[in-house]
Amino acid sequence: MTAPEQQIYVIRHGETEWSLSGQHTGVTDIPLTENGRHLAKLLHPVLAKESFALVLTSPLQRAKETCKLSGLGNQSEVDSNLMEWNYGDYEGVTTDQIHEKNPGWLIFTDGGPGGETPEQVGVRADHVIKKARAVKGNVALFAHGHILRVLVARWIDLPATAGRRFLLDTGTLNILSYYRGFPAVKAWNAPLSL
Repeated sequence: MTAPEQQIYVIRHGETEWSLSGQHTGVTDIPLTENGRHLAKLLHPVLAKESFALVLTSPLQRAKETCKLSGLGNQSEVDSNLMEWNYGDYEGVTTDQIHEKNPGWLIFTDGGPGGETPEQVGVRADHVIKKARAVKGNVALFAHGHILRVLVARWIDLPATAGRRFLLDTGTLNILSYYRGFPAVKAWNAPLSL
């Protein structure tokens, strides 16, 4: 199998007030904090060394602003498949609050009531992967924690539920690539302060 010459740069947006408080931030469109903007700016010198055939961003402002501050805003296109998980009734609620009523709940196995299932998020991740693999050259994706955790699982042919095994902090740079033609993870959860 011939190895494709492509790397997928997967970037989780910088911090927000809700990422700090632990509130599930799916479709609520909140801005970055000042520190979140600082983290996004740290991407610029790293990404400026690369060329990208495709740059996709979630339509939510925290991802779009991270993309812009990283220097790739002018070549980006919005892809709604990169939206964060729709948490439904759990939007804006912390995991501790959910566990008070639903002990043992986990987004990657249970989804959000009135929102999306893991399988539905997996289908969206598969659409992004197909789009990325269709281009020749590097790709940059700007999105959110849970959708990107599902995306890495799907990249390496695991079910969406395996996203629970990939921790992902705000303001991190991740690289998906290939090993001897097989989809592989090159770097994951790398802090931008490096």
